[in-house]
Amino acid sequence: MPNEVKKTPCSTALLAHVDAGKTTLSEAMLYCTGQRRTLGRVDHRDSYLDSHSLERERGITIFSKQARLKTPRRQLILVDTPGHVDFSAEAERTMPVLDCAVLVISGTDGIQAHTLTLWRLLERYQVPVFLFINKMDLPGADREKLLGQLQQQLSTGCVDFDADAEEIAEAAAMCDEALLESYLSSGTVTSGNLRELIAARKLFPCCFGAALKLEGVDRLLDILDAYAPQKQYGSEFAARVYKISRDQAGARLTWVKVTSGSLRVRQNLRYTNQKGEALEEKLVQLRLYSGDKFTAPEEIAAGQLAALTGLSATYVGQSLGMEPPGPAPLLEPVMTYRVNLPK
Repeated sequence: MPNEVKKTPCSTALLAHVDAGKTTLSEAMLYCTGQRRTLGRVDHRDSYLDSHSLERERGITIFSKQARLKTPRRQLILVDTPGHVDFSAEAERTMPVLDCAVLVISGTDGIQAHTLTLWRLLERYQVPVFLFINKMDLPGADREKLLGQLQQQLSTGCVDFDADAEEIAEAAAMCDEALLESYLSSGTVTSGNLRELIAARKLFPCCFGAALKLEGVDRLLDILDAYAPQKQYGSEFAARVYKISRDQAGARLTWVKVTSGSLRVRQNLRYTNQKGEALEEKLVQLRLYSGDKFTAPEEIAAGQLAALTGLSATYVGQSLGMEPPGPAPLLEPVMTYRVNLPK
């Protein structure tokens, strides 16, 4: 494991087919890192990130939310996304701003239809993936069978990171021809080698556990701490909009990932709306959210996910500053609506 201390934020989404235990895992991660003193539960309607009344009533995630936690070497911005297919477009919107993702799979159900949809989307957006196979404490959860299924249906690069170091090194070397040659001659695979393979989407670390019982959660956090990608950022401002919402007071929030440079309060921001009209508006407030609470710093640097107030015509998927245009989303909301006003 690397010795250097790196505190650059790492945006990490939790993705899953509904009922795989994704929100339960987010609660466990927050609890194990000391961000929560009590362990919330979906069935108790007190989970940290499913705070909307509709989410607590129905017991599912509807809106993507974020929390901030720290491991010894990293700052993780944990993004909990909807698992239900009806709200899958909300999950896709987060993918262009992710540094990596944790794909949660039920140990009793294995790979399901929406799991494959998420896997293809992560491949499209080139997001490095870690896998947490949950509910391994329940009858019917077969570790060897599940690992074989992952390797057959997702990628041969799915490697059990609960194994000993030598087994992990051997399996990782098989994922890259150049590394295999080096391994055969030197007999070693370094942490840097593993990080490079993960960032290149050739290696997908797998961790087995039971989030409700906190089993395997510390191991997952150790793996993220050691091997989550470390991005390098430029100095000229760039950002991508991934969400538009309103706070409880009705203020319009533009959610962005700053991908280069920085943003300051009261800075004038030039951008073009969807009609092609050029606008210049002042940033009123920068917000770093964790659950429903936020801090309001004077400046945010590259790597941060933040909500901005003061912008009236931004839209999801928009590039700001020097950020290049991204791919158009593939998924569409299952339900659409139209309001017909009387004459």
